[in-house]
Amino acid sequence: MKKLTSLAILFVLAACQSPAELPMIGDVFAPKSADDALESYYRTLPDDFYPRAPAGAALPDASSALIRILVASCLDEEKPDSAAMRSLAGETADLFLMIGDNVYGDRDGPAYVNNQPELDELRASFRDLAAREDFKAVRAKFPMMVAWDDHDFGANDAGREFPFRRLAERIHERFWGLENEDVGAWPGTYYARTFGPEGQRTQVIVLDTRFFRSALTPTDAWNQKGKERYIPSADPEQDMLGNDQWTWLENRLQDPADLRLIVSSIQVLATDSHGYEAWSRLPLEQQRLYRLVRETEAKGVVFVSGDRHTAFLYKDDTALPYPVSEITASSINVSFAATTTEVDRAQVGEGYPPENYGAIDIDWAGGTVSFGIQSNTGETVREMTAKFR
Repeated sequence: MKKLTSLAILFVLAACQSPAELPMIGDVFAPKSADDALESYYRTLPDDFYPRAPAGAALPDASSALIRILVASCLDEEKPDSAAMRSLAGETADLFLMIGDNVYGDRDGPAYVNNQPELDELRASFRDLAAREDFKAVRAKFPMMVAWDDHDFGANDAGREFPFRRLAERIHERFWGLENEDVGAWPGTYYARTFGPEGQRTQVIVLDTRFFRSALTPTDAWNQKGKERYIPSADPEQDMLGNDQWTWLENRLQDPADLRLIVSSIQVLATDSHGYEAWSRLPLEQQRLYRLVRETEAKGVVFVSGDRHTAFLYKDDTALPYPVSEITASSINVSFAATTTEVDRAQVGEGYPPENYGAIDIDWAGGTVSFGIQSNTGETVREMTAKFR
């Protein structure tokens, strides 16, 4: 594969957001930014440049009510066959949400440090994922919706400053077969689908918390409890979703639905328990999200997240006009501990750091949703039930 010139690399290192259309002078492409130059190059890449997931099960029919949804994050594609993935493949469910760090494609350091605009490591990681037998079993069995997080975005904890995010988006959308869907028509990887008849409608909203996100504020006390990596930003211009995605979300929250699962790769409700990535690190944006739900009068909101390498359950009685719940399912096979002492004001029960995945069970007759954290053998180790109407 032909590499970019060193001049283009210098453009890349000063990357900034660019217009959607490439600027022209007569018939000649005239890049105004690094993004423009990269976009022109990326449009020349052949189809076989991109890894592809095995064919998957079709999404449920729009008229089909969902009863059970599985959710998981953080799969190291280089580790051996995963017990959690094998257990997950033995489950019965209507939908599987794979919500970020679906591969670890940035182990060798940020691509922009290694002058690697073609994201060779990220593409190799997706090829490794596609070849895994446990992944192929899950992929063949369950309809899937997917989000990305930093390690399948291409750089640890990165946001809109990542200069190769446009190629990372192409890799993501082509791998998961989304390039010809609505999400393939706009910058970012956000999209939504609704399933079920009136009275039993589940809306799944997949947010993109990477492509547009402004910089986080580094900690002033490394590894200090509550300040481990980042502190809340005081920047009045902080941004999590970008203008277009915020407008899109406002519209989606006004779509008819009885239960709404808002999928965020990073935690939403956790506020005072840790200083890792979370909506609480951009507190004005966290409050903007809550305000948008209130203003649109969206009912039945539940948050779904990953990222933390520990599973948690949360319930907050004050964030929205009604009690709101969150399930954090993490991780499939990247566990760092056996126990945790982390406690958040909204947390329900203890966190669960060993390998895990999550299950969401919907009782339409009773108007309740149950959240379960499943061990890598499929045993329910944490659970919580909440009303959604």
